[in-house]
Amino acid sequence: MTEPERAPILRVVPGPTDINANGHIFGGWVLSQMDIAAGIVASRRAKGRVATVAIEAMEFIAPIHLRDVISVYASVERVGRTSMGVRIEVVANRDLGTTEVKVTEGVFTFVALDANDRPRAVDSPADR
Repeated sequence: MTEPERAPILRVVPGPTDINANGHIFGGWVLSQMDIAAGIVASRRAKGRVATVAIEAMEFIAPIHLRDVISVYASVERVGRTSMGVRIEVVANRDLGTTEVKVTEGVFTFVALDANDRPRAVDSPADR
């Protein structure tokens, strides 16, 4: 059985203001894209608001270049009572789409929030 093709949660192109002194994209910019994508997945799973509380096992594998198209993949890896771990993988498409390079990956932990910004059970109804 073949694995179904996965779709990115987020696809973005870094701009000239995202470049560091080495000509690569800032690590902080990449982290923010990962947090956005992971937050989308976490809020869908929690059916409500969530907050990032930790970044685990973050690893930069290869640099991102200007004009790379970045695809951010995210999936819920584990669910606890109030929190969940979301695995994120970032892939750069470069050379006009002829080369695909995994550039970073990590696990972000999110907590489900109630209307008072307090942790709530992931599977309980959200007060929006």
